[in-house]
Amino acid sequence: MVEVHFLGSGNAFCPTGRMHSLVLIDGGLLIDAPPTLLAQLRIAGISPDEIDTLLVTHWHGDHTFGFPFLLLERRYISDRDGEHTLDVHAHTGGEQRLSHLCDLAFPGSLSDVLAERVRFHEHSSGEIEGLVRVGGGWTYERYPVHHVPETDPHGYSLVHESGLVLLHCGDSGPCSEIERRSPDADVVIIELGIPDGVPSDFHYKPSTLTDLARACPETTFLATHLFTESGTESAGEVPSLPRNVIQVADGDRFLLEKSGATRISN
Repeated sequence: MVEVHFLGSGNAFCPTGRMHSLVLIDGGLLIDAPPTLLAQLRIAGISPDEIDTLLVTHWHGDHTFGFPFLLLERRYISDRDGEHTLDVHAHTGGEQRLSHLCDLAFPGSLSDVLAERVRFHEHSSGEIEGLVRVGGGWTYERYPVHHVPETDPHGYSLVHESGLVLLHCGDSGPCSEIERRSPDADVVIIELGIPDGVPSDFHYKPSTLTDLARACPETTFLATHLFTESGTESAGEVPSLPRNVIQVADGDRFLLEKSGATRISN
């Protein structure tokens, strides 16, 4: 089985009760690096040096601005001796962009870390190394999605050695790639970033996610990047979504199998 841990479930505006959307897979694979990354890891009791692999979906700040802080923490606190290497999978130009971001954040402090402790991978598909020790082998394929074009938006199709297919949609509105891939996926992690009535097609909304989920009744959808508040004062959920859509909260952990997703804790 595969474990996914939602360290955050909010959109760019961090609604009350939600930090930026962030998912950890099998204890070592992060998808994106939001500004709140270190706080999210601390809350979950996870040391930053336990992160083996980072997949980047696009260049918006709520998905990348935590990267310099992750490297800084590993250098001076959790991995002072440089025993761990971080594999970063990003689109073409990713090494240049993330290196520039590190230089803007901490000039002169991270160049040696980037050179010696980070491996960049800019190919569009391949194996994810280093995760066998925590949860089995993975392969991935990066695919384009529909979001702000300047951010080079992509999702990831992840295939586990067990045969489980996990689709991560990044930030995206409805698009042909997601619609084509979702019926063949066992679990889809998808954003639900804005309510109906907001004039944007760059995010899924309750109505468009409802249409997709109804078209793929055998697929389980885990909705994150949510616009709703969460906590004791708020239900935190959009009403009337199909039964195969689960709206996640910060701290939610799921075990994934080909038959779907089981929530194991919050």
